[in-house]
Amino acid sequence: MEWQEISNSWVLLPRKPVGVVHFLGGAFIGTTPNFTYRWLLEQLGKAGYATIATPFLNGFDHTAIARSTLNRFENILERLQSTNAISQRYLPIYGIGHSLGCKLQLLIGSLFAVERAGNILISFNNYPVRRAIPLMEQLPIDTAALNLEFVPSPEETNQLIAKHYTIRRNLLIRFTNDNLDQTGSLNPILQQRFPDMVAALTLSGNHLTPLGQQLNWQVGEVFTPLDAVGQWFQQTFSRDLQNLSQEMLRWLNPC
Repeated sequence: MEWQEISNSWVLLPRKPVGVVHFLGGAFIGTTPNFTYRWLLEQLGKAGYATIATPFLNGFDHTAIARSTLNRFENILERLQSTNAISQRYLPIYGIGHSLGCKLQLLIGSLFAVERAGNILISFNNYPVRRAIPLMEQLPIDTAALNLEFVPSPEETNQLIAKHYTIRRNLLIRFTNDNLDQTGSLNPILQQRFPDMVAALTLSGNHLTPLGQQLNWQVGEVFTPLDAVGQWFQQTFSRDLQNLSQEMLRWLNPC
């Protein structure tokens, strides 16, 4: 099972898919999801989920980005079905987003007619421009630029979700050491829209936990302090990453 580049997106196909995942990563780090999220997405592949990860360039118009990534996903899925790389029989489709990718998945589910068995939203982030771009006020840009805002704005995004979001089943994941996470404000909006269909988890880790890779620290003939640090690093970050993967797979296939 190897990554394939199709239409400027990255695809991972197990032999007999049991479901399809549309993955959207965070701002900037989502441009190469086959590298930045490799381990996590490959665990989904090993469990039988075909993954279509659509990179995107960050910008102010999040509606346009959501539309573009959805169009690419649907075109690639249709192409894979036409060549029998993915069965044309019904397979559940899930959206998975991390950070800004959560907002994009929420916009897709609010603005466009899509069929989803559910969404997994990890470390939801919906900050305004001034918070999303640190030190913006100190940058050498004109005054008009300081008034720029994402489209839709954070407030408009919340209103769209509250009124139009159609994906009933959702898993919200936040981490214990994540000061960028806004899952706390998203959870009540989704709970009010779809009572008893929204699950929320708080896991050990931080905003970058989904980007982690499994480490294989090899101890030499003599155990050194560096080996102790390396093993601690491996155990801590590997544990957080494994917990995330296990909880995602448990929600995807509760049976």
